[in-house]
Amino acid sequence: MNFENLNIWCWIIPALVGIISGVLGYLIGKSKDVSVIDTSSDTNKLETENAKLKADLAACNKKLSNAGGQKEAAIPAASLDTNAPVAMIFDMTAAKAAMGKRIKQDDLKIVEGIGPKIEGLFHNFGIKTWKALSEASTIKCQEVLNSGGSRYRIHDPASWPMQAKMAYEGQWKDLSKWQIKHKAGKF
Repeated sequence: MNFENLNIWCWIIPALVGIISGVLGYLIGKSKDVSVIDTSSDTNKLETENAKLKADLAACNKKLSNAGGQKEAAIPAASLDTNAPVAMIFDMTAAKAAMGKRIKQDDLKIVEGIGPKIEGLFHNFGIKTWKALSEASTIKCQEVLNSGGSRYRIHDPASWPMQAKMAYEGQWKDLSKWQIKHKAGKF
């Protein structure tokens, strides 16, 4: 055997071993029974629950819009000395008792789904209080999220105004129950 034939075999043998290994690896990988996890029932359950929540939110918004005129009429005219709106008094003790942690007034992060970065986005839009967030529409909340870029697409702000309203009105027990039930979108 001469030196040139030996040099060719030094290239052919590793190439053949590589090709054979690649084909065997492909066939072994193909033959494994890969089971696909079916999450369609979970997805359907979550979509149904989401639809119910959206319907509840729409009903609550309708009640609020209808009750808005009635609340103003129910306040006696003699009790209104100025045209300034009546401010809700923040009870830090009640908030801490219901939520299990110290709450600062108008901290938007108390709303399930809002963290420090999203709170900053709302502040950029002039929404800095629970009252302001409670009066913002879901469309406005989505606009705020969209301003942060694509990484905020996973958030659903549909319940944020409702949660902010509960915080603004001091309904801490109700807010806590709602958040426990809907923790991070899980039921």
